Amino acid sequence: MRIENIASGHKRERNFCFERRDGAGLWLLLVVKAKTIFTIGDKEIPSPEHSFILLTPEQPFSYRSDDVSFVEDSISFIPTADEIQLINELNIPLNKVVPAAELSQMSAMIQSMSLEYYSSNKNRDESIDLYFRLLLRKLNESVSDLRRFNTVHEGLYVEKLLWLRESIYRWPSKTWTIDEMAAEISLSRSRLQHLYTETFGISISKDIINSRLDKAAELLKMPEYSINKIAELVGYPNASYFNRQFKNGLGMTPTEFRREWQEKEAI
Repeated sequence: MRIENIASGHKRERNFCFERRDGAGLWLLLVVKAKTIFTIGDKEIPSPEHSFILLTPEQPFSYRSDDVSFVEDSISFIPTADEIQLINELNIPLNKVVPAAELSQMSAMIQSMSLEYYSSNKNRDESIDLYFRLLLRKLNESVSDLRRFNTVHEGLYVEKLLWLRESIYRWPSKTWTIDEMAAEISLSRSRLQHLYTETFGISISKDIINSRLDKAAELLKMPEYSINKIAELVGYPNASYFNRQFKNGLGMTPTEFRREWQEKEAI
């Protein structure tokens, strides 16, 4: 692929409006983290807080938001023929807004692609290609989760379960309990656990751990945070427990992870 522009965590002012009446002229992936109004062709489509859209070069579109904390990730690119084939094989919708329960992995990959793009690393292009193919698979997983969710759970609990998972990844430091979450969406403890695992392919407890480790990995790339502080920020009562869970999940201690990241950045 050839990247023309990439932005990670880009903030826009309230009441902005971005419009391309003749299309962007390039492929454009947008990952938005606030309620947004898209206009695709002549159809206006409200999107939820967390969603993405993959736009083809010729598709007219615009989007706007009055959210004071609007943040987006974006990639303008020209894919290879193989990558277009992969997009089709993975059944990633084109020119359609896709709600996503969890965006942290997608955003992390776009951030990594951005770091590589603006670096002078000797394997920069190869790394970007690998990240992009992994990103496409994560988009596919999000679409598959949504389809499975809508098939199995049409009706009352669709929005509530999506909101619950979004909350878990949004506030990893919160002390979550199954009983409180079940009461919040009016389900029994056992029914919630069953529906959650059936829908997302992972237990609530494991997803809570994953949300904390994802956030911890992000914070470990920021040298201003100590290991003890990161443990606190992601909801662990002490650093030793955090160290054990991090090593169980990622195969290395937080200190080893930070050192490996710093060495990679120094290349």
